[in-house]
Amino acid sequence: MRKFVAILAMVVLVMGAFPLMAAKTKAKARPSATLVVNINSASVSQLVKLPGIGPKKARRIVETRKRLGRFKRVEDIMKVKGIGEKTFLKLRKFITVR
Repeated sequence: MRKFVAILAMVVLVMGAFPLMAAKTKAKARPSATLVVNINSASVSQLVKLPGIGPKKARRIVETRKRLGRFKRVEDIMKVKGIGEKTFLKLRKFITVR
């Protein structure tokens, strides 16, 4: 019986640690406050580091930039299909149009 209780206690401890480890992993995935990407010159690999931007949206940003020319204001990123106000609000502190 003591072995069972000891094993059960270990399982509970290990299972309780998993959510903490997952939270640490998610925290690392967030962009740092110092990350600022120039959307007029960034590559797809640089753009995917931005919050809410995956490979597909990153390619669309580059394609839109090639088709319409340089972005004049950061708000112009909303001209890209799939990037609306909600995504822009997540992005605006991480992008520039220098």
